[in-house]
Amino acid sequence: MERIIVQPPVPGALALAELKHWLGITRPDDDAALSGLLDTSLAICEAFTGKAPLRQEVEETIPLARGWQELVSRPVRTITGAALIDAEGDRSVFASPSEAIEWRIGTSACVQLLQVFTGRGVAVRFEAGIADDWEGLPAPLRQGIIRLAAHSYRDREGKAAAVPPASVTALWRPWRAVRLA
Repeated sequence: MERIIVQPPVPGALALAELKHWLGITRPDDDAALSGLLDTSLAICEAFTGKAPLRQEVEETIPLARGWQELVSRPVRTITGAALIDAEGDRSVFASPSEAIEWRIGTSACVQLLQVFTGRGVAVRFEAGIADDWEGLPAPLRQGIIRLAAHSYRDREGKAAAVPPASVTALWRPWRAVRLA
């Protein structure tokens, strides 16, 4: 299954201000670098927990198989579109996703094709994320993201271990999704 982040999460000015406060930085000289560290910390948080912290638009291509298929991204909030990808890679967008797929959204999202299609797959577009914005993000996730970004900023020379600090993983562990292979 192919996964593409169409619209990445945006931590925003409040996240940057919180990180700068944590680090004791008042000048805007490092804002670009700090914003990049926040983006990376969000991605690491998602990889660790198995859940997107902030709202993002994602597209996953599902194979043309019968039965329910689980989407990789979590938590799925809403399905926003679907398109058939033919053998040449061209797309035919469905006027309504419900023309092509049926879905159920719970702790994970599953979709199934309503008819037989030919081609490479069906691209399903949706919104995923725990919170709409930085303010809505639960405090343990937000604090872990800030701590990881601060840790990365302080260790710009790369002398510390490449593992997130234990304080970060302790904050994120309750949010971690367990999957059976």
